Amino acid sequence: MVSGTAALAATFSRCREHDRAALVGYLPAGYPDGPGAERACASLARHGADIVEVGVPYTDPLMDGPVIQEAADAALSAGFRFADLFRCVEAVAAAGAVPVVMSYWNPILRYGVERFAADLAAAGGAGTITPDLIPDEGGAWVDAATAHDIAPIFLVAPSSTDERLRQTTDACRGFVYAASTMGVTGARASVGTGAQRLVARAREVTDLPVCVGLGVSTGAQAAEVAAFADGVIVGSALVSALGTDARGGALERLTEELAEGVRRG
Repeated sequence: MVSGTAALAATFSRCREHDRAALVGYLPAGYPDGPGAERACASLARHGADIVEVGVPYTDPLMDGPVIQEAADAALSAGFRFADLFRCVEAVAAAGAVPVVMSYWNPILRYGVERFAADLAAAGGAGTITPDLIPDEGGAWVDAATAHDIAPIFLVAPSSTDERLRQTTDACRGFVYAASTMGVTGARASVGTGAQRLVARAREVTDLPVCVGLGVSTGAQAAEVAAFADGVIVGSALVSALGTDARGGALERLTEELAEGVRRG
């Protein structure tokens, strides 16, 4: 079974062969509880997500909107531990999708940079998105991730200068995370107008796939973004669906709608 950074490369290659974008779904570990999160993350994989971002609940989520913040608070109140995260990663891999982790830097630093990379690799993880870590300050993480075949994935935004865009994409492996709008995460009525331009700018300086996040919540929006991006990232809408129906019905329906959207796009 292909794992690590090769799993990400194989996924995007397969999507290109089918002339479509990848669907990247996000859910936090530990929500609604440990076993529930494992089932939900696996459900994303079984119902059309190519890549599943498993989030690390954190007390100071600078980029996260209210939906994800509330889910993170619930997970932390229920006693979230990193073991819960790695079990979710294992569940995603077992269900057939590629698992990556989304985490602010402080939890990784406190857990131990080398230890985190090793444990994530052992669980079958392929990459880690660190929204508040910039490449200039991420040398230790890049070294540890590279040693364990974990893709370091950094964010670019519409405000990124050309120089910053080049520096950031040069430090990425696996794919580049393009934040389509400025501000916190959350489902929006429309996709930010700067997303397509940001993807075009990123492609001028990297051959890595470029995935767009922040705001997608419907199949129609997924199709819109899939027309110009290599991957469509959906978070808040999926977390909201899970919260609406913890038994999975709403989550499964939305995942299938989004998967159909990226194929249509």
